[in-house]
Amino acid sequence: MASPTQPKIKLYWLNNSRAQRFVWLLEELGLSYDIDFFQRDKDMFAPPELRKIHPLGKSPIIGITLPTTQEPQGEQRELVLAESGFIAQYLTEHLGHTRTLLPKRYRDGQEGQLGGETEQWMRYQYFLHYAEGSLMPPLLVSLLLSILKGSKIPFFIRPITSSVADKLGAAFLVPEMDKQLGFLESQLETSPDGGSYLCGARLTAADILMSFPLQLAKERIAVLGLGRGQGTSMTEKYPRVWAYLQRLEDEPGYKLAEAKVKELEKKASEKASP
Repeated sequence: MASPTQPKIKLYWLNNSRAQRFVWLLEELGLSYDIDFFQRDKDMFAPPELRKIHPLGKSPIIGITLPTTQEPQGEQRELVLAESGFIAQYLTEHLGHTRTLLPKRYRDGQEGQLGGETEQWMRYQYFLHYAEGSLMPPLLVSLLLSILKGSKIPFFIRPITSSVADKLGAAFLVPEMDKQLGFLESQLETSPDGGSYLCGARLTAADILMSFPLQLAKERIAVLGLGRGQGTSMTEKYPRVWAYLQRLEDEPGYKLAEAKVKELEKKASEKASP
């Protein structure tokens, strides 16, 4: 539960979603929070009830109940945050009391000046939005290609759709993922101060957001065999990227969030069972 000095925070959780990163983020920030659990339907769509929280009905969503002292009429109001980059930015800037996960913003003596920001902070701002804005779209394409090759397609047309998926993968997905992973490899190689994370020597909220798309990328590469036959597989070609992902998964906060998520989904599954 929230302490007297912290507003009440609620994570609106959808199973098999990107919300696990926000369990990790909230734990890293030392914040108390509650979780409202929503279950996907048999077609893996979010339930309509989630749209009552936010019109798009997607997860993650964070609700922050503002203190009555901040409201003119003395009434409680819930601040609803959606979109991963915005949520992470808002939480770290306003509620990160024990560990901000924010790099230093300005170089000494250049506070408030245009271009006075540190390289760490500029990277942080960029990668907060890169994870969903640039890296996730080709991965969503890979999920659609998997559907074209999967059991949901009638077997008598599956050879045709599989052939289309293979051609799209070769023409678009392989070069696009090569470009994205090559970019990340170079960013890790040039991390400020020789750091092990994208923004330097210290874990940031941007690194936490990067965990999900990189996990999905590794899975999609294995499932679709992206880059196979090019001499070096994508899992071999970009060693810094996969070592970085392993470091994220070895973080104590990540392991704690993973355990909480498993327990949460176990309870939800038991509750849903007849």
